[in-house]
Amino acid sequence: MKKVISTTKAPSAIGPYSQAIQVGNLVYTSGQLPIDPSTGSFPDGGIKEQTRQSLLNIQSILQEAGLTMDNVVKTLVFLADMNDFVEMNSVYSEFFKAPFPARSAVAVKTLPKGALVEIEAVACE
Repeated sequence: MKKVISTTKAPSAIGPYSQAIQVGNLVYTSGQLPIDPSTGSFPDGGIKEQTRQSLLNIQSILQEAGLTMDNVVKTLVFLADMNDFVEMNSVYSEFFKAPFPARSAVAVKTLPKGALVEIEAVACE
């Protein structure tokens, strides 16, 4: 059975998708753009601020499911510019501790709304 996970503490879905879906003991988040749900805008600054907001959005979604960032087993990071990897990674490391989740990081041509980063996660109860 699929269970929809939704919170007002993360940006609302703007299309035919859910913020997250729980199946059994796994929660799959949709990619989180760095949109501050209270303003509907990206935070001021660059890749560090956008990475932090994307991860805060994931954290809020997981909290709605009764989970924390410690439950994350896999992430996928989309970067508009791979030259931002080191700065993204410095903020990313603030949200996770060992054993770290598995991760992929890829550069893409463009991201929605001109974002510098988008992050999705899979978490396990």
